[in-house]
Amino acid sequence: MTDFKRMIQELHGGSHILHEPLLNKGTAFPENERDAFGLHGLLPPRVITIEEQKQRIIKNYNSKQNDLEKYIYLMGLHDRNETLFYRTVIDEIEEMMPIIYTPTVGEACQKFGYLFRRPRGLYVSYQDHGKIKAVLKNWQNKEVDVIVVTDGERILGLGDQGANGMGIPIGKLSLYTACAGIDPSQTLPIMLDVGTENQELLNDPNYLGVKHNRIRGEDYDDFIDEFMEAVKDVFPDALIQFEDFANRNASRLLRKYRHNYRMMNDDIQGTAAIGVAGILGSQKITGRKLEDEKLLFYGAGEAGIGIGDLYSHALSKQGIPIEQARERCWYVDSRGLVVKNRENVSDDKKPFAHDFIHLTDLTEIIREVKPTALIGVSGQTQTFTQEVIETMASLNDRPIIFALSNPTSKSECTAEQAYHWTNGKCVFASGSPFDPVIINGTTLIPGQGNNAYVFPGVGLGIVATKSTRVTDEMFLLAAKKLADSLSEADLKHDRIFPPLTTIRNVSLKIACAVALEAKREELTEIDFGEQAEEMIEKLMYTPEYQEYL
Repeated sequence: MTDFKRMIQELHGGSHILHEPLLNKGTAFPENERDAFGLHGLLPPRVITIEEQKQRIIKNYNSKQNDLEKYIYLMGLHDRNETLFYRTVIDEIEEMMPIIYTPTVGEACQKFGYLFRRPRGLYVSYQDHGKIKAVLKNWQNKEVDVIVVTDGERILGLGDQGANGMGIPIGKLSLYTACAGIDPSQTLPIMLDVGTENQELLNDPNYLGVKHNRIRGEDYDDFIDEFMEAVKDVFPDALIQFEDFANRNASRLLRKYRHNYRMMNDDIQGTAAIGVAGILGSQKITGRKLEDEKLLFYGAGEAGIGIGDLYSHALSKQGIPIEQARERCWYVDSRGLVVKNRENVSDDKKPFAHDFIHLTDLTEIIREVKPTALIGVSGQTQTFTQEVIETMASLNDRPIIFALSNPTSKSECTAEQAYHWTNGKCVFASGSPFDPVIINGTTLIPGQGNNAYVFPGVGLGIVATKSTRVTDEMFLLAAKKLADSLSEADLKHDRIFPPLTTIRNVSLKIACAVALEAKREELTEIDFGEQAEEMIEKLMYTPEYQEYL
């Protein structure tokens, strides 16, 4: 946990404390601390509580005209007073998570160069090649538990945002703290600026990144190799989460580093766990078993392949040969159905290429394949048309419709469309939030398949145990714990993910499962045993003002 008294000594008290967001209490500084640190006159005289501060924040927040203004306001609070920021976000998680992360963070990234106020995290550019370790040592806190890093090439469904992608690591780490209690002082967002192919950014005089096309090939790989080794040396206990790397790099870098570094890729592994958790949760409504499903993925990138891999792994754990498990997963990419007789099928798709006719029309594919679940991970908006969804409903009593692409503008369909076009029969989930829908007098609450249900809890388990690796089995356990957290009240409204208000408890359950698995796989020397939940809960950060005297 943060050593606040040491930080205060380093700042020598006084007004410096008011400019350090980890220490600042604003108007909540009590009289004795105002005396000791020379704060009289620098603050209004009245001392108020954190709850009173929060109510003022909420009132100002609600006065903002749109979601981007709300994002800017909350980021300003984040930069002034982290304790108050997290207290507000945790207490109002359902309202504020879509603001500090998806979908609003997508628009924030597109405009990040204009929103930049003060540095938060590290920018490591290709110009730093050969001296990355020295750049990392510039970070003031030498104890880092979690790093989220991106190269900005595939930000959500928005494509190459270059250095503007820094909004993603900042947002992800906010969720690590809000959803799983990772100490914010021990998190580090990193932007790897290797250039951009976004010509609009290259032409923008206000773009803050390096202005050249992306480094590719051996130069790129050498740069990432140096970065990984530098992190291992400078921050040896840190979990490294790769975020929003392009398909061409994400899977291969995960394969390259996962066995030698404490690292994971949320777009692949976290999304996989969310997808499998959604399927497991849906079966509490449909009554089907895991082996009864046939999954059709619209989109064959890292997210879709990741879900298929983890689903197949789950079936193999039940004794079904992995080849037969993969036969339950079908994929549609930009050239249609992925089948064996098609040319230029990439290596990651080949295990799921079946001996079948090549079709390109989605409705026709559904009629021929007869899937029980249609899973959108394409980033292509409104591709689940009325005909597509009605066809799914004609083949299944309770079709699964997952429109998982982010942000909302990229969703394959809306909750309202899916429910109305199936007359309320479908089990629906989306990547971004949608409002409840009333069908035939019943209120249906669409599940939000947000990775925030998974990666913070997995990260907490890794941080707690200092597990040397992050394994697929940990993500499968996370999926099962998430599905098990559904209540009867959730299922009554066809909800397949629990309310966000329960997310810290869900993260704790996941962290405990990860900790036990790390011990079982002999990846840690720490054994919490039967006290795992109690011990890990004690490690979780709670946003309360500390006494400095």
